[in-house]
Amino acid sequence: MITRNQLFVGGAWTTPSSTEPLDIVSPHDNSVLGRAVQALPADVDRAVAAARLAFDEGPWPRTAPAERIAVIRRLTALREQRAAEIAALISAENGSALWFTQAGQPGLTRQANAYLKAAEEFGWEQTLEPSDPAAPFRSVVRREAVGVVAAVIPWNSPFSSALAKIIPALLAGNTVVLKVSPENTLSMSLLADLLADAGLPEGVVSVLPADRETSEHLVKHPDIDKIAFTGSTRAGRRIASLAGEQLKRVSLELGGKSAVVFLPDADLGAAIQGVKFGSLLNNGESCIAQTRVLAPRSRYEEVVAGLKDLIESLPVGDPADEKTFIGPMIRRDQQQRVLDYVRTGVEEGARLVTGGAEVPAGLEAGNYVTPTLFADVDPSMRIAQEEIFGPVLVVLPYDDEDDAVRIANDSEYGLSGGVWSADPAHALAFARRIRTGTVTVNGAPIGFDGPFGGFKASGLGREYGAVGLGTYTEYKTITVPEKKDR
Repeated sequence: MITRNQLFVGGAWTTPSSTEPLDIVSPHDNSVLGRAVQALPADVDRAVAAARLAFDEGPWPRTAPAERIAVIRRLTALREQRAAEIAALISAENGSALWFTQAGQPGLTRQANAYLKAAEEFGWEQTLEPSDPAAPFRSVVRREAVGVVAAVIPWNSPFSSALAKIIPALLAGNTVVLKVSPENTLSMSLLADLLADAGLPEGVVSVLPADRETSEHLVKHPDIDKIAFTGSTRAGRRIASLAGEQLKRVSLELGGKSAVVFLPDADLGAAIQGVKFGSLLNNGESCIAQTRVLAPRSRYEEVVAGLKDLIESLPVGDPADEKTFIGPMIRRDQQQRVLDYVRTGVEEGARLVTGGAEVPAGLEAGNYVTPTLFADVDPSMRIAQEEIFGPVLVVLPYDDEDDAVRIANDSEYGLSGGVWSADPAHALAFARRIRTGTVTVNGAPIGFDGPFGGFKASGLGREYGAVGLGTYTEYKTITVPEKKDR
């Protein structure tokens, strides 16, 4: 049993405004993993005040980029030392299978290293050559920190979401209030411990587990300069409206209903194995999951049969078991939401190939869902249009490549996607036609050097690499008189 009875405010563990703890329960069997206090609006006010003071008067924004880079390198090294502990704790909290949380640890290092490389090469201050040689001045362009950042993240991949925002914000010289989901209080408290040991000045970072009402108080706080949010499209719309009212800077990484397209010449064995990791990662509770599988009519039943065999072969059970591929949904309400979508698919007339709305035998104590595959799905069906956020895949037939592009783009979302083909150049040409922020070819992983984010209802702005770092800066131009020879 883990107990956390303090909040990490301004870089120190402090007494919260309410000492009533929340039970953190296991998605596997709903037993209590730990108890932890939660932040209330008064705690948000303290955290924002500390961040405001640290930004306006403290050393961090005025520290040289090289010194900020050194701090983030220490943070990364500290996290790497506790990688196994982090993976196990997230599995326990979230129900994410251990293979997934363990595999994610090197990814966190690559994510951090991409930001560090970008910071080392970033144009923090540049002098522009005037377009008019006779101009009697020169322009100095600076990239300066935005100010106090409210980073609001979801529960499904907490370390990745947190560090995707904290690292670039800190590298740019901002101060940060990180609002995390109550379900992740234990793992995010561990992150707070690492931040405390990394050597950040007082007030620079706070980590607050809190509910939606307290989160909205943070977002609306007048001393917040930028909101960086990852979560549902519905919540993103609300945050965007609040940010617009106060002209706050905002970046939104939102939902997805991504398509993976099997072109007629694809190696189906490889492509179907790619679905295992591209579509069913993290129990399907992933915004980038490629849950719409587009197959050519000429090979449609072959694809359906292959996916059926794959899905039925995946072990479902205790996320702490290294043999488990799919664990439970994080909460009972999320389990019921996914099961309701399965029932909806049947009611809409889709063919239930495998799975269904029955909880796997022997796992009734947890929040489990039987991995499910639907065929004969029309693009207009709810199960083809709405983000289910669980291990439910739909297979849609297409006639030719133009038809595949049309179906892939027939979505309010545009976050991720995939293409499989025996001809990588052809796959690349096809990928250029998909209206989505990220497309993987033949199972290539998403990189951290290029920008990541969504089109349409999948969000605003980008994360990762130099582009992601730049979203935490403001441009300032200073013109300086230039003496000209006569």
